[in-house]
Formats: sequence, structure tokens, C-alpha cells
Amino acid sequence: MDRRGGSGIALVLAGICSVQAGAAVAKLLFEHLDPASMTWLRLAFASLILLAIARPKVRSWDRRTWRAVLLLGVALAGMNLMYYLAMDRIPIALAVTLELLGPLVLALVLSRRWVDAAWVLLAGAGVGIIGAQSLTGALDAIGVLLALAAGACWAGYILSSHRVGELVPGVGGLTAAMCVAAVLTTPFGAVGAIAGVTAQPWLLLPALGVAILSSALAYAFELAALRRIPPRVFGVLMALEPVAAGLFALAIVGEGIGPVQMLALGVVVVAAAGVALTAAKDPPVTPDTGAIVQQ
Repeated sequence: MDRRGGSGIALVLAGICSVQAGAAVAKLLFEHLDPASMTWLRLAFASLILLAIARPKVRSWDRRTWRAVLLLGVALAGMNLMYYLAMDRIPIALAVTLELLGPLVLALVLSRRWVDAAWVLLAGAGVGIIGAQSLTGALDAIGVLLALAAGACWAGYILSSHRVGELVPGVGGLTAAMCVAAVLTTPFGAVGAIAGVTAQPWLLLPALGVAILSSALAYAFELAALRRIPPRVFGVLMALEPVAAGLFALAIVGEGIGPVQMLALGVVVVAAAGVALTAAKDPPVTPDTGAIVQQ
């Protein structure tokens, strides 16, 4: 592997670590801010960061562009809110594992190849293990459902971000969509967030840190990586998200998972890597796709 490829892999791993460190810090803050309030703060800060980087030229957008951006904003709001609600109830690593099912199912629907069906069935086996634990009371069933809902929103994000990337150059579309997501989550989290930071102003700093780690910094790492390595290699590395989630949750939150849950996590990781490795062809890369909205 040449130096450029090696640096690309390092950037992907740095992005994964940034996202998962942000998620673990966010879970620590749940002791002071409820998940909906934390979601709103993160999206609001991420919107401000993006607006400082890119000013979308919204006056030139037609109805079709606005529709695509609004759909992306809905997907962003749903994915972030459902994910934070899920990881409040179940371990972070399992929430990430279940969320991966959304993109995996989308890959199956879009490709219709038997090999992708096999990988999704394998991932389904891992999810089935987690589901069985929720039925026996070992895991919170609502948390499992919320993580799956976050995965569905993630699939919606992938589709809508691709469309926005075609219509809006650069990160202007994503910036506007992030603002839409912040507005959509305002009824659920703004009051709690404002009350929380008013009573404890120090919360603003770690909340800003979460937005930087899970949004701006992770996006910068990922976009730089995609310029150095093929999307297929990128996809395989991104399958390590649940593993990184487990390590950071253990280090920062002190949250571990049992051997059966580790088995389920491993099965889904293998399936996600398999989908990327056996992809028919590398998809086009646009600046509007990235880890900035994941977790």
C-alpha cells in the first residue's frame, strides 16, 4: 500500500474514533440533559459550525432542490434523535450495531444480488440474537426498536444525501439540511436544553465538543479519506464502527457488553464488511456524504 492509501486509512480510523468518542461523551451528559435536549444542542451547534464554513445560496434553489434538502433534514433529525434515545436505553455498541442494519438492507434493495442477500441475512442473524435478548429482558426492547428506527432513518439519509449532492455543490445542501434538522427537533429538545445549560452553564462546552467530534471533525476526516482511498475500502473500514463504539463506551462511560452481545456485534460487523467487499462497483463520492450526521 502506498503512503497516500495508508494516510487515507488513518483518516477513516480517526473519523470513526471521533464519532464514537463524541457519542460516549454525549451519553455521559445524559445525566444532566435528556437525550432529546442533547440531540437538539448537537444539531444546533453543528448547524452553526457548518454555517461558518459554508453559506448555502438558497435563493437560487428551485422547488425540487428544496424538497430534497427538506427530506434530508427530516432524515437527519430522525436518525440523530432515535439514536440518542436508543443509546440511553441500551449499550452504545449495540445501538450502533442495530443501526447498521438500515444501510445493509438498503444495499440489498438497490443491488438485488444474491450475495448481498446473504450478507443481509447474516446481519439479520446478529440482530436476531440482540432481539432475543430483548424478549428475555436482558435488553430494553424499546431501545432496540429505537436503534432500528435510527437505522431506517440512516438509509433515508443515504438516499436523500445522494440526491442533494447531485443538486447542490459542496456542503451547502448539507448545511441547510442540518439547520432543518435542528428546527425539527426544537419542540422535543430546545426547552430542556435551554433549561439545562441555564442551570449548569458548563454543559455548553462538552455539548460543543460533542458537535465538533461527531460532526465537523469527523466529516473533515472522512472527506479527506475519500479523496485517498476507494469507497469500497472506506466501507469495509466503516464496518468497524460498532467495535470502536464498544471500546470508547468502555473507556469513557464504563459500559461493557456480554459475550452473547459481542457475538451479535461481530456477526453484523462481518456482514457490513462483506457488503463493502463484494460491492458490484464503487459508488460515486460526493462532498455531501459523510459521518457528520452519524451517531
